[in-house]
Amino acid sequence: MVWTPLYAKIHRTIRSRHLFERKQRLLVAVSGGQDSLCLIKLLLDLQSKWGWHLGVAHCDHRWRADSQANAQHVESLAKTWNIPFYLATVETEELASLQSEAAARNWRYQALSAIAQQHNYNCIVTGHTASDRAETLLYNLIRGTGADGLQALTWRRSLVDNIVLVRPLLELTRAETEVFCQENQLPIWEDSTNQDLKYARNRIRQELIPYLREHFNPQVESALAQTAELLQAEVEYLEKAAQKLKEEAMSEEKKDAETTRRRESLSLSPALPLSPSFSPLPLKLNRRILREAPLALQRRVMRQVLQQILPDAPNFEQIEKLTALITAPNRSQTDPFPGGAIAQVQGDWIWIRKL
Repeated sequence: MVWTPLYAKIHRTIRSRHLFERKQRLLVAVSGGQDSLCLIKLLLDLQSKWGWHLGVAHCDHRWRADSQANAQHVESLAKTWNIPFYLATVETEELASLQSEAAARNWRYQALSAIAQQHNYNCIVTGHTASDRAETLLYNLIRGTGADGLQALTWRRSLVDNIVLVRPLLELTRAETEVFCQENQLPIWEDSTNQDLKYARNRIRQELIPYLREHFNPQVESALAQTAELLQAEVEYLEKAAQKLKEEAMSEEKKDAETTRRRESLSLSPALPLSPSFSPLPLKLNRRILREAPLALQRRVMRQVLQQILPDAPNFEQIEKLTALITAPNRSQTDPFPGGAIAQVQGDWIWIRKL
């Protein structure tokens, strides 16, 4: 290995961002494409400095006729590198439900987490790049999102108990990983689905990004990735501030909260029990406290509350109608949320109850 500026950059990023620890067990997701091959090669070459225990995992969605050959190609590379190889393959009965990008991504992370748990890896590593980050920002912006969607693809995030997902290549563009693979003569497996324009992300990659690069900013991928990086820090700050505000708004009269909850529950119609992961109802929020906060924090508090009580992630309209109760007249109420909860103004309080 020749110690190039790229190796120095990745080594410095891992150390400064505390992405990995020495002698850690890392399960590397390898599709066979240029980004994942760049990733595993970099980690293999840096392994002597860090003492990592590396393993390779490949996920076969069975979307392509050559998917089995693709898996065998990655397995052959793992044997060449003398590191363990693990394969997850979609079962026949699962195929029909995994035809969307989102469904496939969820299955992939579940499969990787299962492999990591079974074989005692505490870190799953993927080859997402600055280009992926830019494409995700544009994809979410086009669909409609807040700052949280625009800062997607973070450096680290928890997946399941004691297992984290890490993306150490977020400062590299796809062009840089391609050059690295060429210089190291890595055998890239070309995925034909990456050229299929029926997928929105491929249209962004093949059509929108090149147009923006040519007509607006030659460094558009890096610029958008930097925007996502800035937003990530701001989102983390706002989420913590909203959590503190929510706790303050819910803490008044804390001593008799359980008594009040039981009294209110007696006046309600019978309801199905909530999932153990949901907050018990009724809940109440102090409007006087919330009214003093900026609108951005009000919305985040309401989103956090709805995340606790709804079966699915709350949308913009649901957050807005709950936020509106902060300044609404007494006895104002919402229509039912999914799952049957309803919110109503009673004096200085917003009560959220089951119907």
